[in-house]
Amino acid sequence: MSVSSTGRDTPDGNATRRPSEFAALEAIPVTTDDNVTFVIRVLPQDDPTIPVALILPAMALKAKFYLPLAKTLHASGLSVAMCDLRAQGESTPGLDKKSAFGYREILEVDFPAVIKAVRSRFPQAPLYLFGHSLGGQLSVLYAASAPEDVAGVCIIGAGSVYWKAFGPKRWEALWKIQTIGLIARLRGYWPGGMLIGGAMAGGVMIDWARHSRTSRYQPRGTKRDYDQLLSELAIPVLAISLDGDRLGPRSNVDFLCGRMRSAKITPWHLDDSAGVAHLDHFEWIKDSGIIGSAAASWIIDGQLPAPSR
Repeated sequence: MSVSSTGRDTPDGNATRRPSEFAALEAIPVTTDDNVTFVIRVLPQDDPTIPVALILPAMALKAKFYLPLAKTLHASGLSVAMCDLRAQGESTPGLDKKSAFGYREILEVDFPAVIKAVRSRFPQAPLYLFGHSLGGQLSVLYAASAPEDVAGVCIIGAGSVYWKAFGPKRWEALWKIQTIGLIARLRGYWPGGMLIGGAMAGGVMIDWARHSRTSRYQPRGTKRDYDQLLSELAIPVLAISLDGDRLGPRSNVDFLCGRMRSAKITPWHLDDSAGVAHLDHFEWIKDSGIIGSAAASWIIDGQLPAPSR
């Protein structure tokens, strides 16, 4: 008789493994018209009218990376949903060399299906998007195209990657991002490395590199003018920048905010004085207790909490 990883014997002689905390969450499967399946993980509040925050990941990161943030948002009084981007994490099919999708498919196929499912699960709740890096850029673009679906947007480490917005690092950003775009175009995908640790779909990286080169959001195949829509976006936006973020520095976040000329933007720059120890593009997740509770206050009360003295 075998012993399972939970310390319990199994009568059939096979080891069983207790699901991870993330995998044990309520799951809502969603399949798009082009047969991509997503799993939305949910932490609900008992009150169905409480706002719900939908967390959307960065490039090559899985939704489960954001579990500490989700738990803080939930403990602070919000319902929370998490979902991977296409070909990341629990979404299927996974990434392969034939994954030619780009921004358009994510914005115009995936997000409508996912958000419809979240709104069906929480029909009385205002919906807020909480996006990190690419997830943040896509969040504001989606909100600009469908403002009736979204009550507000929180972004963190999510700036325009327009090369001139990188300030002193602009020439480095230009050649690195355009090299990534060129390799993605030639190979059909980006294998990972240099700025982006994981593999990414070629179409996403080509759209990303085009935006970096031109400053415009022109996803391949779209009929929408996202730049015009972005300028007309008039909902609240909490824009969080990190002092130690070299991938999404404050200058790039500010540049993106400048494109949202009609939005009600609350900028929040985190440095040593904010009580946050981890100011990196990724490691901020270790300070989810501070960042998540403040973001929840912004969602619930319409403003950040007063700084402690």
